[in-house]
Amino acid sequence: MKLVLGSGSPRRLELLAQLGVVPDDIRPPDIDETPLPGEQPRPYCARMAREKAAAVTAAADEIVLCADTTVALGRRILGKPEDAGQAAEFLWALSGRRHRVVTAIAVKAGDRLWQKDVVTQVRMKCLSDDEVNGYLASNDWQGKAGGYGIQGLAGALVPWIQGSYSAVMGLPVAETATLLTAAGWPIWKERQ
Repeated sequence: MKLVLGSGSPRRLELLAQLGVVPDDIRPPDIDETPLPGEQPRPYCARMAREKAAAVTAAADEIVLCADTTVALGRRILGKPEDAGQAAEFLWALSGRRHRVVTAIAVKAGDRLWQKDVVTQVRMKCLSDDEVNGYLASNDWQGKAGGYGIQGLAGALVPWIQGSYSAVMGLPVAETATLLTAAGWPIWKERQ
């Protein structure tokens, strides 16, 4: 069996490496990530992971792993900001509040699909102008759901989480190991 990572995220590669997993290929899918009218964050995130897995072409001997991470402020989905202005808007909306980070994973092998989503509660501290402007200037917000990455500079802005730290980074390690094992990927055994 070969493993295909359906993501261009360097963070997901790092998190897979924690499991001793190195994908045989990386094939980021190109899908429309627009939420449906009235779609809630958790179902949206699960749909994105499922659609990403479906969009990756795979041979019979390949297992495909895809994931999606969404920041949810109430019913509002905070995706990847389009520019620094939108990143600032997201950061100010999250300032001093709890929010949820939903990460859904989908593993495909042949015509079978395994899915799991993980919801982590996160609290961002009350932000100052200096913190927001300094973070925006770092460009660390780019390409990150909700406009922040907990594994970087924004870790200083998050005093509390309840749940999976690796899921907030973009790939829940324990759940990923379980799904890959279910699909026949040898996490705990040496690869043949």
